[in-house]
Amino acid sequence: MTSQDSNQATVRRIPPIQCLLTFEALARLRSVTLTADELCVTPSAVSHRIKQLEQTLGTKLFGRSDFSLTTAGSEYLAHVREGLGSLQKFPSSASAPGKRKLRVAVTPTFARSILIPRLRQFTDVYPEIDLTLQVTIPLLDVVAEDADLTVRFGTGRYADLEHLCLFKDEVLPLASPAFVREQGPFEECADMASLPLLRSPLEPWRTWFAAHALDWPEPTDGSQFNDVGLMCDAAAAGMGIALVRLRLAAPWLDHGTLVRLGTSAPFSQAIPSPHAHYLCWRTGAMDRWEVAAFTDWLRQACT
Repeated sequence: MTSQDSNQATVRRIPPIQCLLTFEALARLRSVTLTADELCVTPSAVSHRIKQLEQTLGTKLFGRSDFSLTTAGSEYLAHVREGLGSLQKFPSSASAPGKRKLRVAVTPTFARSILIPRLRQFTDVYPEIDLTLQVTIPLLDVVAEDADLTVRFGTGRYADLEHLCLFKDEVLPLASPAFVREQGPFEECADMASLPLLRSPLEPWRTWFAAHALDWPEPTDGSQFNDVGLMCDAAAAGMGIALVRLRLAAPWLDHGTLVRLGTSAPFSQAIPSPHAHYLCWRTGAMDRWEVAAFTDWLRQACT
């Protein structure tokens, strides 16, 4: 084979761009009809392009009728998205033409404890997505406008939105090491009866009281915070005892600025929170691949 023949053979093995676009869309949408609508082609054209791509590659990309990817398909999808992302950046990375805009609304402490420490993983994989984080504080009606995705903590009953559960959490009383030394030892619930309990409408004490069969009323005096992170900071500064979700409190626990009150059962065993963290979106938002990509990444990151 001559050098020219070899070069032509190499070119012929590069799949057509329309096949790659169709593969990416079908892998994301998992529907021939939705893929056809997005690409403005017929369903038969979608099927033809996928068949052509698989023949070109010499491997199956989709394993079953629900369009779940094979192992080879999953690996190839990552390369396709990387390649399409590079093409979208041409001709000038400075102006970033073709950048996909994605707006995500999060509560401050979720962003600080869960999202930001992991976000570099997402931006490394999807450099073509231009991500904007917006703060939302529902109890104060501070809501991010026009967000594509919103993280909420609640019951999961969102009739106006589609959603998935990211994770559930557990709550436990925490305080600063100095506070525990000065006010302890803590061996039973009565040991904290006269001490300042930091309050937040985001995490009422009644959950912990009920789990320990305490008939104590919800605290009405003392410092109150509308942000879990601020309450953790206040507890770390020695202002009192905070009832905190453990996954959100991870940065403070990891740095030792917050600790458990003791090793006995009331203070060593976390109580399941009645609520959970949910990712919410409007119907139709998942038709955009950048929304679907972030959703899938965040779901795995929170596992």
